[in-house]
Amino acid sequence: MAAALATESSSNVQEMLDIEQNKTNERAQWVLNAPKPPGFWQELVNSVRETFFPHRRKFKNEHDGFNLVFTFLHGLFPILHWCRNYKASKFRNDLMAGLTLASLCIPQSIGYATLAKLDPQYGLYTSVVPPLIYAVMGTSREIAIGPVAVVSLLLSSMIQKVQDPLANPIAYRNFVLTATFFAGIFQASFGLFRLGFLIDILSHAAVVGFMAGAAIVIGLQQLKGLIGIPHFTNKTDAISVVKAVWNSLHHTWSPQNFILGCSFLCFILTTRYLGRKKRKLFWLPAIAPLVSVILSTLFVFLTRADKHGVKIVKHIDRGLNPSSVHQIQFHGQHVGEVAKIGFVAAIVALAEAIAVGRSFASIKGYRLDGNKEMVAMGFMNIVGSFTSCYVATGSFSRSAVNFRAGCESTVSNIVMAITVLISLEFFTRLLYYTPMAILASIIMSALPGLIDFNEFYNIWKVDKLDFLACIGAFFGVLFASVEIGLLVAVTISFAKIILISIQPGTEKLGKLPGTDLFCDVGQYPMAVKTPGILIIRVKSALLCFANANSVRERIMRWITEEEEEEEEEEKESSQRKARKNTQLVLLDLSNMMNIDTSGLASLEELRKTLDSNGIELAIANPRWQVIHKLKMANFVDKIRGRIFLTVGEAMASCLGA
Repeated sequence: MAAALATESSSNVQEMLDIEQNKTNERAQWVLNAPKPPGFWQELVNSVRETFFPHRRKFKNEHDGFNLVFTFLHGLFPILHWCRNYKASKFRNDLMAGLTLASLCIPQSIGYATLAKLDPQYGLYTSVVPPLIYAVMGTSREIAIGPVAVVSLLLSSMIQKVQDPLANPIAYRNFVLTATFFAGIFQASFGLFRLGFLIDILSHAAVVGFMAGAAIVIGLQQLKGLIGIPHFTNKTDAISVVKAVWNSLHHTWSPQNFILGCSFLCFILTTRYLGRKKRKLFWLPAIAPLVSVILSTLFVFLTRADKHGVKIVKHIDRGLNPSSVHQIQFHGQHVGEVAKIGFVAAIVALAEAIAVGRSFASIKGYRLDGNKEMVAMGFMNIVGSFTSCYVATGSFSRSAVNFRAGCESTVSNIVMAITVLISLEFFTRLLYYTPMAILASIIMSALPGLIDFNEFYNIWKVDKLDFLACIGAFFGVLFASVEIGLLVAVTISFAKIILISIQPGTEKLGKLPGTDLFCDVGQYPMAVKTPGILIIRVKSALLCFANANSVRERIMRWITEEEEEEEEEEKESSQRKARKNTQLVLLDLSNMMNIDTSGLASLEELRKTLDSNGIELAIANPRWQVIHKLKMANFVDKIRGRIFLTVGEAMASCLGA
């Protein structure tokens, strides 16, 4: 009787094991029989479709022409989505924010145009067309579009190496407009094909260092206008600028310009301090630059200070943005260099704008669509290059003013653009006597916000390699040039990416007691290792020529160390145990996104080495691209189909066998 019950019980257990084994085998087939992953062109088409047809699945019939047009327009013009709920109360807030924004934008735009070595009206042109286009295509509610200091410096420092702005200002201007066109093309392409990762080659740390270095260089260059130096160096490094200032102080400089500029610089900084102390006075620092322009212009006009050494703006062209289609250069020996400048300007402009947009979007609690932002900025710069505008992007200082003024949507950009347009049409003659020292003081007053000492300290505290990129960008801009600073930052950032991605990241896994989790035994010492089975997780996202051999060698070294540890345990144990050499190596590939031919060759070499030592090889949870290539290389057959969905199922199957 007892024997019969034992036989029946044993039969039931075996039947349950067989059922579980069948389920495990069935789930393993899910991995092996996965469909072919999408190819490069299919992913490219899907990217474009996702950009312009984000809501296509809401319709029952995707082939309906009206629905396709409707979703395309919604994807291209976000204003069509939110304008249906736009109310009069929101317009009042946007109207006040836009007017406040214009009061800051007008003097800043004139100053940034002179920084870019263009005529003052080009800064105003750039504050008209690009904001209007962004208003209908952008997804950020708070970002303020227009010329910015860093991009203005970047364009002037790089293009003047191709064409001298003093010797041939017309050719220089044409190159600036051409670089703007190429910048727009690159930006739109980044968003269209969802290549936003290219913007991230400038890491956060690199941007912090680059902005701080550029702010100091811009501040030093504004000493030309602040002290009235007639001739100044074209170089952008701090040593050359300081040397030019020092030489000018001994020969030609104007104390009248210095006194006038410093007086209004103190006024602007004081209003900024009051605005920070009392949030209700947010409008005070916003209108301070425009008030400074008005008061200083009246002072120069009434006292005829321009006859006594005070440098003034003089003539500013009035009227709407003129067409510049025929001024863009697509032929000539310098087109390739200008295209490279456009690419660099596109990267820097997007990095600044998206950083600004994301910071305010996180405060307001909504999601910023980075790809749509890139498409919007690309189109606005393309159209801007046709209408006498140079590269526009989101401004840190003006976006903060827009946010504090209570903007509700991109309508504030429309109000600002219309205000600037009215100023271009009717008030440019009033700016004839505006002192250059005031424009310099306005630019200098906006620079402290670009230097974040707290962020420098946080980067140093958290990641020393990131701090190296930050300091490299800072000193590169400060003591070499803007492009050298960018190159240093990108080089260090790429070096960090390469070091992290190709380092032989592997870890031994053990099972946490009381759970089904398999974790790193180094991080969790309580994790239990199964005798005879070595579980290794490959942490690298890519197994390639750069790290494949290192991963293989580390796995073999761990097998040797595992056997040595077991031998030590045998010697220390009072009771003699049977040898439990490694019989199975289980690779957890859940973190590996892709593998190249070198990686496949390394796995094949590992398999042969293990087979010669009587050790089996199994794989758990390979990703889509990885399992596809393993099947194409016949590697699955060579390991006799030991492919499993999870580490737990692989362990259960191997232990059961």
